[in-house]
Amino acid sequence: MSETDIYRQQNFGNRIGFGRKAALLVVDFTVAFSDPALFGGGNIDAAVKRTVSLLGFFREKALPIAYTRVVYADDGSDAGVFCAKVPGLRMLTESHPAGQIVPELAPQPGELIVRKTQASAFFGTGLAPWLVQQGCDTVVICGCTTSGCVRASAVDAISHNFRAIVVRDCIGDRALGPHEANLFDIGQKYADLLERDEVVAELKKLKHAA
Repeated sequence: MSETDIYRQQNFGNRIGFGRKAALLVVDFTVAFSDPALFGGGNIDAAVKRTVSLLGFFREKALPIAYTRVVYADDGSDAGVFCAKVPGLRMLTESHPAGQIVPELAPQPGELIVRKTQASAFFGTGLAPWLVQQGCDTVVICGCTTSGCVRASAVDAISHNFRAIVVRDCIGDRALGPHEANLFDIGQKYADLLERDEVVAELKKLKHAA
């Protein structure tokens, strides 16, 4: 029996689909995470490029868009155990060039920027109540890294009772082994996995994207 067969036999991997209204969550597509000399590498750059048109679609349909950035205080006063594990993260302060969202995906007025100090976009942030305020029950997730902040955000999305849709070709990781392993696990337990064009096709069917 294959690994996939085990999951199927135990009734994992079911589709949850889209709800009434979707928001786009762009996780940590910042300069630092797109630069192989810092925290990037692997297939992250390709994922950034694929996300450009997805972002454009959400803007065209006037659907809510949120970004995340890792942001620590200049004096490191809020740098906790996460930074003890990965000390380089402390460089990501509010004004540091490496901590800014990549130019290709630069936020526009009215789009939310979530500043976080942990992996999840939801932990210690106002993202969940903002999504409720926007009337969203579905979160379409792109960004990086698959094994880190994307995974943590997908787990916390479903923990907050949002439907999570992870855009397979718009997420990336610095190493492809963790990328593929986490994609499999996320798809079995926490989110639907769809390609960018599949997401667009599904959203076009919904009234709020018409």
